[in-house]
Amino acid sequence: MARALRALRAAAGPGPGPGPGPGPGPRVRFGPSPTGFLHLGGLRTALYNYIFAKKHQGTFILRVEDTDQNRVVPGAAEGIEDMLDWAGIPPDESPRRGGSFGPYQQSHRLDLYKRASEVLLENGTAYRCFCTPQRLELLKKEALRNQQTPRYDNRCRHLTSKEVAEKLSQGFEWIVRFRLEKGVEPFRDLVYGWSKHEVADVEGDPVILKGDGFPTYHLANVVDDHYMGISHVLRGTEWLTSTSKHLLLYRAFGWDPPQFGHLPLLLNKDGGKLSKRQGDIFLERFAQDGYLPEALLDIITHCGSGFAENQMGRTLEELILQFEIGRITTHSALLDLEKLPEFNRIHLTRQIENEGLRQKLIRDLQLLVESVYGDQHVDKEVLEKNYVERVLLLRKGHISLLKNLVSCDYSYLWVRPSVSREQLQTISAEVDEIGKLVTGLMRRQAAVLTVEELNKDLKSLQKQTRETKYSSVMKLLRLALSGKQHGPSVAEMMVTLGPTEVCERMHKALSS
Repeated sequence: MARALRALRAAAGPGPGPGPGPGPGPRVRFGPSPTGFLHLGGLRTALYNYIFAKKHQGTFILRVEDTDQNRVVPGAAEGIEDMLDWAGIPPDESPRRGGSFGPYQQSHRLDLYKRASEVLLENGTAYRCFCTPQRLELLKKEALRNQQTPRYDNRCRHLTSKEVAEKLSQGFEWIVRFRLEKGVEPFRDLVYGWSKHEVADVEGDPVILKGDGFPTYHLANVVDDHYMGISHVLRGTEWLTSTSKHLLLYRAFGWDPPQFGHLPLLLNKDGGKLSKRQGDIFLERFAQDGYLPEALLDIITHCGSGFAENQMGRTLEELILQFEIGRITTHSALLDLEKLPEFNRIHLTRQIENEGLRQKLIRDLQLLVESVYGDQHVDKEVLEKNYVERVLLLRKGHISLLKNLVSCDYSYLWVRPSVSREQLQTISAEVDEIGKLVTGLMRRQAAVLTVEELNKDLKSLQKQTRETKYSSVMKLLRLALSGKQHGPSVAEMMVTLGPTEVCERMHKALSS
């Protein structure tokens, strides 16, 4: 037993590669399976771990749990870390960043799990199981036929050492199972309070090491959490009933367990599970659609608990400041994604108002304009920084997504319309007079333009025409400036375009 434990400690020695050491506070981990894209439920689990670590000057670890090789999707592990970086909650230790407790990918730690299973085999808390897949399938079918929950009948638990040796000598294939014992001690969950599940009464002995040398979740997580120094395990509530089983494993190894906290489920607003099939809960989808990571972090915490306040528009720094794990309730969090555009509008407005953050938005919008309108001979003037910045400042609060500004409604901002004098004359025969009045108005108002003042000036302008109604003046100006019959108010368009551009477009329309 002592020799096996020494071998296990040697196998779990310091991992390779550079990286930060442990922080002074708690060590927590996010352990996704690389079976696809990171979704909102996973982001929420990662976020709670991140803000708990940062609240207490601790360390946030990304550990890729890829022991089920049949479900691993190539590139998924890298994609998960990419999305954590994009969301602004990067791990301190990870497969990419390294660290003192690696490797941070379970498929690279197989020797450690093998030695751990040998420790349990040697102290008698685990045993070799020689049951064939065919026998296990028959057990499952029999239980279902009798309307019972399928469970292993613990047949191989009772094999003598002589019988085990005979099967090994005959080359029988085997796996390792853990002996579930009655007498589970209660534990205090950080969210659900005191809890206890007599797993031996409802489950058969679980597999902890498969025939291919890969561990199951139960063994891998207990071993890794111990040797990575994890002090707090914050994971989904679906693992609450398995915690008693994990505590039995800790006891079998003679290790002190971490503290556990199980997070309530994240559900749709109607109480149903988030649907992965529709593809609308994956972070890549939100990033492609132009949503800000700050908005996603805000909405998935706004619908839950754990914070001193619950207002919209919270930054990551505010979430960390307000978070208290004791404030997390056991109620499921109901997520209403229809509200996401409003969350994004708030955070987008904040970024536009911040001079430093606004510079990135300017570059992003320039790229969007080139991408959407590049084949329509966009004038260089509309891509100039000062013009794009003015558009952002004037449209802040009116748009939910940056890409709204390259939608059809806002095409007039980037492409000068092709409108002829004849088209304008169908609206009013006083087109030349109206053009001169508008040009004069713009030259007088060049210093400061506001929608409110301009609306008053346009009403005064109409009174200077002989017979054109106000509605017709507005229709004529909208057509000349945007090429459209419908859209934003004329005053709004004129303020956004600016005096010079308004005069340029009026001149172009009257000259064509």
